[in-house]
This record gives sequence, C-alpha cells and structure tokens, in this order.
Amino acid sequence: MLKFKFQFLVLILTIIVPTALSKFEAIEPLLKRLDSKRALPSVQEAAAKGVLKRLIPTHLSSFEFNIVSKEACGGVNCFLINNHNKSGKYGPEIIIRGTTAVEIASGLHWYLKYWCGAHVSWDKTGGIQTTSIPKPGSLPLLKDEVLVKRPVPWNYYQNVVTSSYSYVWWDWERWEKEVDWMVLQGVNLPLAFTGQEAIWQKVLKDFNISSEDLNNFFGGPAFLAWARMGNLHGWGGPLSQNWLDKQLVLQKQIISRMLELGMTPVLPSFAGNVPAALATIFPKAKITRLGDWNTVDGDPRWCCTYLLDPSDPLFVDIGEAFIKKQIKEYGDVTDIYNCDTFNENTPPTNDTTYISTLGAAVYKAMSKGDRDAVWLMQGWLFYSDSSFWKPPQMKALLHSVPFGKMIVLDLFADVKPIWKTSFQFYGTPYVWCMLHNFGGNIEMYGILDAISSGPVDARVSANSTMVGVGMCMEGIEHNPVVYELMPEMAFRDNKVQVLEWLKSYSRRRYGKADHQVEAAWEILYHTIYNCTDGIADHNHDYIVMFPDWDPSTNFKSGIPNHQNKIEFLPPGSRRYLFQETPSEMPKAHLWYSPDDVIKALQLFLAGGKNFAGSLTYRYDLVDLTRQVLSKLANQVYINAVTSFQKKDIDALRSHSNNLLQLIKDIDVLLASDDNFLVGTWLESAKKLAVTASEIKQYEWNARTQVTMWYDTNKTTQSKLHDYANKFWSGIVENYYLPRAATYFNHLSESLKQNKKFNLIEWRKQWILHSNKWQEGNELYPVKAKGDALAISQALYEKYFAK
Repeated sequence: MLKFKFQFLVLILTIIVPTALSKFEAIEPLLKRLDSKRALPSVQEAAAKGVLKRLIPTHLSSFEFNIVSKEACGGVNCFLINNHNKSGKYGPEIIIRGTTAVEIASGLHWYLKYWCGAHVSWDKTGGIQTTSIPKPGSLPLLKDEVLVKRPVPWNYYQNVVTSSYSYVWWDWERWEKEVDWMVLQGVNLPLAFTGQEAIWQKVLKDFNISSEDLNNFFGGPAFLAWARMGNLHGWGGPLSQNWLDKQLVLQKQIISRMLELGMTPVLPSFAGNVPAALATIFPKAKITRLGDWNTVDGDPRWCCTYLLDPSDPLFVDIGEAFIKKQIKEYGDVTDIYNCDTFNENTPPTNDTTYISTLGAAVYKAMSKGDRDAVWLMQGWLFYSDSSFWKPPQMKALLHSVPFGKMIVLDLFADVKPIWKTSFQFYGTPYVWCMLHNFGGNIEMYGILDAISSGPVDARVSANSTMVGVGMCMEGIEHNPVVYELMPEMAFRDNKVQVLEWLKSYSRRRYGKADHQVEAAWEILYHTIYNCTDGIADHNHDYIVMFPDWDPSTNFKSGIPNHQNKIEFLPPGSRRYLFQETPSEMPKAHLWYSPDDVIKALQLFLAGGKNFAGSLTYRYDLVDLTRQVLSKLANQVYINAVTSFQKKDIDALRSHSNNLLQLIKDIDVLLASDDNFLVGTWLESAKKLAVTASEIKQYEWNARTQVTMWYDTNKTTQSKLHDYANKFWSGIVENYYLPRAATYFNHLSESLKQNKKFNLIEWRKQWILHSNKWQEGNELYPVKAKGDALAISQALYEKYFAK
C-alpha cells in the first residue's frame, strides 16, 4: 500500500483553536436561519454519496457518511474522519461525519488527498488523478481522529461575469461536474445566476413590458453578464424563448443539487437596470440614460442603457416583485442576494446623505421581497473607483442598511486588500476574495504566498470582520495549483508552508514523486507563482493581445524589467478600458526571470518519461511550454518592431518570420491536448441550439466574445478587443497568426516604399478579416492530435537548447 510522507501536514489541523461565536455576531441570526433551511440529513448524506459515486464508483461501499450537529464541532461547521469499526471483510473502512454534505464531501476530498495521494481538478485542467488510491479493502487507516473546523463560516465562489466567460454554454452534465467540484473544495456559498432572464421576462410582463421590448434589452448568451449589469443591451441578442425556458430548467437543476448538498445559493436581485420601454410606460419615473460603455460610435442599438433611480418607488416595486418571483419558482432557498448597483456606475453626487438614501432604497427592494434578505455586494467599486469612494462615501453606503444585513466581497484581496484601509469595511462583515483572472485568459500566474497567508492575516487582525474566503475569478479552468490551495484556506487555521505543500501537490497531481518535477515546481513557486508587482494580471502577451499602434511614433520597449514595479491597473481606473492609439507600445506583463522558467521547463521535460498517460502532467507540460514560448514571442515582437524603427528591412523580415513561426509552433503544441482547442468552445455553443438561426447566433456569440468582444467600424477595432483572449489551437493559427502577418506585411511595405506606416489601412484589412472570422462556421477539431511530450521536447530543443 502506497503511503505518503505528507500526512503529518494534515495532523497539524486536528489541533484548532476554537473560534469565539461572538466574532460572527453580526451574521449569527443569518447563519441560524440558513441552517434551518437546509435539506434533511438523509437527503444530504445521499447527495454526498452521489458525489462519491461519480468520483470513484469503485469505492462506494468503502465510506460511510453521517451528518452531525454543530455541537459535535464546538458550535461551528467541521468534518471528522475516523476508521470504521467494521466487523466483516467487506463494508465501510472510513467514516466521515460533517455538519453538512459540503463538510462531508470536503472531508472525503481531504482524506483522498492527504492519505491516498489523489487529486481533483477540472477536466479542462487535466481532470482527476485517482490511480494512487488503494483498492477497496486496503484504504489507509488513521492513527487518530481527524477533526477540521472552518475558521470562518463561508467559502464563496464565482464572479458575476464567470457565467458568461466560462459557464455560458454548459448543460446539466457539465454543471453537475462543477457542483461536485465545488462541494469537494468546500464551497458553501456559490452564486446561482443562471436563467434569471426567464424570471425577468415574467416579472416585467406584469409591468407591461412586452417580449419585443425585451429583445432589445437582454444581451446575447455570451454577453448576458454585461446586460445584467447595465453596461450594454441587445448586443449578441435577442434571446429565443427556447433559450429562456431551457436556462430556467437548468437553473432549477443547479439550485436543487446545491440545496441537496447543503449549500446556500446566492440569487440575483434588482440593481436598477431596466428596458427602454419602461420610461415610456412610466413617464414620471426617475429613469436615467447612462453614458457610453466602450462602444466605437455610440450605436444606440446596444449603447447607453437605462437606470431606474433607487429612490423612485417603482424601484422598490420591481425589486420586490423579482425577489418574490424567484421564491415562487425556486422555493425559500436563501436569504442572500447579490446586487451591484454602484459597480462601475458612479452615483451622480458624493453627498453622503444621498448615498445612504440610495443604499437604503436598494435594500428596501430586497427586504420587501424577503424580509430576512441580506445584501451581498462586490467591493470592486472601492478599488476601481477609489477617487469617488472616499471613507465618508464608503461608510455612508456600508451603513445604509441595518447591521448584519450587508456582506461585502473584498474582491481583489489577493492583490489590493481593501480591508486593511477601511477599518474592516467600517464594521461590515466581509469575505476575503481572490480575483486572480480577467476575461478567462490562459496565463500561468498566481501569488501563492498571498493566498496561503492573506486570509489568516485578515482573520486574526485586530477587530476583524472577516466571515469567509472566496474565489472571484472572471474565468475558470486554468492554474489548477491556485484553485487547489485557495479553497483549502477555508479550512486552514494557520498559514501554509507553500514549498512543502507544493511537494505534496506535485505527487498528488501526477500520482507519484519525481525529484526533477518537484524541482521544477520549486522554481515555478519563486517565479510564475510569486507575482508581487501589484499588477492585475490580464494576459497582454502580444500574440493574443496584439498592439494596435503605429511603431513610427515615440518608441519604448514593451518588455518591462521583471524586477520593476509597474502598475497596470492603478486605483481609479476601469478594468475594461483600453487605449485606442497608444503613443508607446502597451506593455506585456513579465514579473519573473524567463531564464528561470525555461530551466523549470527543462526539468519538467526530464521527468516526462515517468508520467506516460498522465493527463494532469500533459496539461501542465503543454501549459508551461506555451507560457515559455509566449514570453519568448514577446521579445521577438520587440526585435521586429525595433528593426522597423531602425529601417532594417532584412532584420524586420527575419524577426517577423520568426514570430510567425513561433505562432504556428504554439498552435501545434496546443493541438496536442484536448483542453486547448477552440473547437470545444464552438461546438458546446452550437450544441445548445435548436434551430438553424440559433446555431448561427450562438456560434457568432462564442467567436465574438473571445476575439473582438464588442462592436467595430471599418477603421476602429472594438475597445474591448482581445479582452477575453484565449491560447487555443485553431484561434491561434486562424485568427492571431493572420493578424500578425498582415501587420508585419504593412510594416515591410512601408520600408520598401519609404512611406510612413499606414495604421488605418492595416486596421481596415484586419477588422474585415476579424468580422469574417466572427461570422464564420468552419469546423475546428475537438480531439487532440500529436504527442504532447515529443512536441514540447522538440520545441524546447528548437528554441532553448542552445
């Protein structure tokens, strides 16, 4: 039987200092109400068994699950793991008890990780590794009972835009896997935003809004998040009745499973975004048309949405109706509702009385629909619009609702924690969150030290009001190491020794130990996963976010010294704004020594022979090789542009050809793993369609989101182009490659003809090509081809062996 030396890491957690209940006094009534809403113990135990059956069906009889009261855990949520006192040869070997099915599943995951050396990640990041689990009847026994308590009540999950960047094309089969992943990671407070347009259709019908009015209100499937936030309307739409009905059915399946597992779903509430027709139907209502949000020409077909002022009585009427309609459809399933009325919508005045009145009105709409409602608010606005939200304004909003009726997500605490500068949100309970990802970009990146210590520092700080940890990434299915460590912090009372943890992680992820791979991970910990420059990591590698600029202008290298601190996203900026015609090239983010990471790749390759057939190893190898080549491509791009600056046409041709070949090689690399294929994204979109017109619409939505994102004209790219860029085979060769090729052709021609580079002409050509690709329907592979290890090895030797 395989035993792991890292079991001692877990035993530390059996000694936990009890958390005083008074620390959570503000939310104690809420916690008691939510406990009363949970499914019966028998239902939760059966749901946890279902998770086990789907994860390792061979071991279904090896575990016994029991729900216990909080009193068994000292008044908090916990799980307990014991050897089972079995009398016969067959039957349960391990008994796991927990206060909810979430705790039971978390205990199961903990045991499988730290006693059996197993690993669970998303399918698209390599999936599960269970080959290390001994056969039934031979599971490792525990020396002592393991008791692990939650130091804070909640483990929150999702961002309001994850529904569009990651979940948009999911069916129940995929959602079931995600809920299983959530519960194994200990998530007990997830957003549940699917299908809300069907609820809105029913609610707004009672306010005389027709289906035709809604056609111009809802965004298309891939852009619903921003239509919900009032950034745009109609873009990518309309939504068919088929979409609305199926998404509502899906939402009910999702919520039902969450409830069976003891989770508390967070439902949406009314933030003030209304159809244009409402202003006509209620001419006296305080409805304001908002300004432009990133359109090229202010096209009224999708620009400038309408906001109903929270102080208007109609706001409360609509908000109440929406909450009540959700309760009618789903049942009394939660008391927690998300609302972000002021997120990237600055109030018209900084008068604190006005702000307090607005906040009170927003909460009134919730509480009239659910008298026990609690407002969950993203705290992004306190960072992104910090020039407005000074301490008096913050305090006015946070104190505009009764004590204990608001919870704030410290959304960007992994990089820019607000709790440190706001007197713990002026007494308001908050959740320490990791944002980590923008646009669902594929980039190896993280701050493992911040994750392993930040939540602990916040929780033990003086006068702490922290009540949970959370993951608020814009997109998922990347960086599995980050998404294994972060949810563990929901159960860890002390800081994690990351280097030791990574050694055990490496063994679990690949099923065995390899000293070269472990050495590679040590390098990655000190480089890629040690970003301390304060930059919000949005992948700006030049292949996927090609600079839209004229290099004839004043030139500065876009490659920063990895030791310099560069603020890409300073307080007061908007995460969605981009410069249209920068006078100097946008900077690609580089926060580590590329040579060190090349060494890590060399070590990773050297261990490859020991991991034949390992999907987790293959994913990490392809991703690491891609990362190294992409950063190399940034430098090659700089070399090409520098040659243009020097009017050296031969050097320009040489460097640009090198870049184009790099792009082709990266596409071949990505094609060798099923999880880096654009075809999967496109086919999942079409699979949800029923009619031919839906197939065309959904595919356009899917293609547009990951390329131009928003509108263009003949000479101006979308202001959001490449925001959701993806390193996927197919899009790399058929979209990014021709873009770079046409650009460098124009540069070469300008030198040949001794003329100024014509940026507008290149834009015309490129935008036309992009729009055609967005409207295309050519098929892309959904299965990998090629030997990933052989391809990675060959590319290493081609570019780095010398």
